[in-house]
Amino acid sequence: MGRAEERRARQSAGRRAAPRRHPQSQAAGSPAGSGSQAGGRAPKAAKGRIRRLFTWRKMLGAFFGLCLLVIGGFAALYMSVDIPVGNDLAKKQSNVYKYSDGTLLARAGTVNRENVDLSKVPKKVQLTFVAAENKSFYSDPGVDIRGTTRALLNTLAGKGKQGGSTITQQYVKNYYLDQEQTASRKLKELVISLKVEREKSKDEILAGYINTSYYGRGAYGIQAAAQAYYRKDAQDLTVEQGAYLAALLQAPSQYDWAVAGPVGKRLVTDRWNYVLDNMVKEGWLDKAERRTMKFPYPKDPKGAPGMEGQTGYLVSLANAQVEQQLMKTEGLSRSEAAAKVEGQGWTITLNISRKKQAALEKAVKTQLTERLSPKRRKVDADVQAGAVSVDPKTGKIVALYGGKDYFSHWTDNATRRDYQPASTFKPVILAAALEQNATTQDGDAINAGTVYDGTSGRQAVDHGVKVGFGPPNEDDANYGPITVQQAMDKSVNSVFAQMGVDVGMDQVMATAKQLGMDTAGMQAVPAQTLGSMGASPLEMAGIYATLDNHGRKVTPSIVKSAEQPDRTVRMPDPIGGSVISRTAADTVTSVLTGVVDDGTARQSVANNPLRAGQQVAGKTGTSDCNRSAWFTGYTPDLVTSVGLFGEAAKAGGTGCDNEPIKQYAHVSLKGAMGGGRVNGGGTPAQIWAAYTFGVTDRATFDLNTDQGAAVATTPPPTVSDSPSDSPSESASSEPPTSAPPSETVTETPPTGPATQTPTTPPPPSQPTTTPPPTGGPTIRNPFEPGDQ
Repeated sequence: MGRAEERRARQSAGRRAAPRRHPQSQAAGSPAGSGSQAGGRAPKAAKGRIRRLFTWRKMLGAFFGLCLLVIGGFAALYMSVDIPVGNDLAKKQSNVYKYSDGTLLARAGTVNRENVDLSKVPKKVQLTFVAAENKSFYSDPGVDIRGTTRALLNTLAGKGKQGGSTITQQYVKNYYLDQEQTASRKLKELVISLKVEREKSKDEILAGYINTSYYGRGAYGIQAAAQAYYRKDAQDLTVEQGAYLAALLQAPSQYDWAVAGPVGKRLVTDRWNYVLDNMVKEGWLDKAERRTMKFPYPKDPKGAPGMEGQTGYLVSLANAQVEQQLMKTEGLSRSEAAAKVEGQGWTITLNISRKKQAALEKAVKTQLTERLSPKRRKVDADVQAGAVSVDPKTGKIVALYGGKDYFSHWTDNATRRDYQPASTFKPVILAAALEQNATTQDGDAINAGTVYDGTSGRQAVDHGVKVGFGPPNEDDANYGPITVQQAMDKSVNSVFAQMGVDVGMDQVMATAKQLGMDTAGMQAVPAQTLGSMGASPLEMAGIYATLDNHGRKVTPSIVKSAEQPDRTVRMPDPIGGSVISRTAADTVTSVLTGVVDDGTARQSVANNPLRAGQQVAGKTGTSDCNRSAWFTGYTPDLVTSVGLFGEAAKAGGTGCDNEPIKQYAHVSLKGAMGGGRVNGGGTPAQIWAAYTFGVTDRATFDLNTDQGAAVATTPPPTVSDSPSDSPSESASSEPPTSAPPSETVTETPPTGPATQTPTTPPPPSQPTTTPPPTGGPTIRNPFEPGDQ
């Protein structure tokens, strides 16, 4: 054996002779008294194993391994996804719209698109789109990793679309992909965007973006949009006009000035300012030039064949409701939803009844438009009408009147929310009182028989403290002690102002929201008891339909079905759960029958020869300065809200607030049709009666209540000079011969002493002093053309 082998043998023998003992073996052989020491070593050994398992080297290795896996996966995805052929807009088809019985209503939505070379678009106009959507466009890699990751996670979590995209990503989505909101589509969008950035210049991408985006009015691309909104070619657009078109892309249907409501006009104005201010910050626009720029109001849309008359209003609302459902179910933005509906080959069947639609149009014609003569009376040109009719059991919109013609008045009067509903809001106050079991200042339960002080201008009080609100009644009429039923019949402002304080205005507005009113941004103040907020005939029809449906929520729907060749969109059920108790809803209905039989609607509705014994509930309303007049009424099977609105056809003169009148401003209806004041119990109620009594059969309310005019005899008035049985709610120019119903919401303090004296003293808790009222706010559209 050599020396080397011998040495290795000795070393091997030494290792075998001294084996390493396990700690547990040592513990087992240790003497008594050492157990605690040995037992304390086991946890340390376990911790040692955990430390050896999760060393920083292993964790770092796992992290880098995961990164390599992600990079490898993305590389594989990048290699497997090619830039597809652009989608073919020529394949888009017209939409077909049908009545509820399946007969054709309209065919609309042909694609309007014309590409234009970027060199034909002024440079500063190009920059408006960059400033609006992606300020870093010229320097970024074409993708927003953070925004895309956030959108991807939200999609996987079912939260819909959130986060922004670059211009490149939006171009890829418009031209190469579709609007589908899935994780795979978002990953494809990311990969294709990176490849497009490598193959195309920034100018080519920007040109593709502005030529494929949807601008509303059926216009795809900047050239079609320039013609649709400004009647000019893209090369002739100003910076201001370009900024408006760039602002439109966020929500084209909502931001179109011709049809936008006050909120839409405010939002698009803010967006327009945002675009130009960004251009200044980026050094693309001179600050002094920016200060001279004024908002470029677009021209009215050109009429598409087949959209004249009421058809355009019906189609627009149907599109809007389908778009809203797509936004909700597929997480689309407004612009994406609009692009996915218009001109996409939909067959949309409406809930509109041909018979009822024709009857509503005829009623407006015979009771209103045939009586208007703008050549003889300037005010007649300012009269606008809107109406919505709903089946309360199904929530279907069966008829709608949006204006005299879709081509001449693009704003839909049936859905506009910029006029006061006035006294048609009073049933909501009573509903809140009944639902909350509210009491008066004396602790008495509020119901149809509760007595209030009907003194005009009486200050409302809250536990002995005046709240600073004391509205006068119409024509400053005093009613003295009066029941809630009588106060509703005669629309006594002072009673409902106090009732609102008794119930609590926060509770009143909460009930309004539950019944279907959009209360966003509304203050819960006593002035709202006079209906001084904005509301649409569509909203009021939904609120009253909920009352008619015994408290079950009705959200009026115009769409019966929406189908494409390969799919069907499921529309939400218009009938929801109970939002107020049946007893509260039925009691309000019972009380409102008194308005028809004994109050402000008696002349036009109760005494109408077409009534034939039909049971009716409803409420009139006439707003401050006579700018709007309403009647919302219902039978057991049909609810219809009719509104007349004063809208200046031309600029000129001054309004009742002594302000210069601009075109489209809210103006008084007084003197229209050759009469005096236009009240809710006049023309609106006449339209309602002519329509309703022609399409409904006699039916009786099924009420679960022992209160109100429908189930109990109305007590006689307690004032010395009772209101006339024929209230001054008609469009008559003759002065009233007795105290008229207190219908109008007014801000004018009463003049002179009270003309009526109660035969009995008022309740002790109701002060009888009549300090000057503060009145309620007037809703004015702050974004009429010409305003900044």
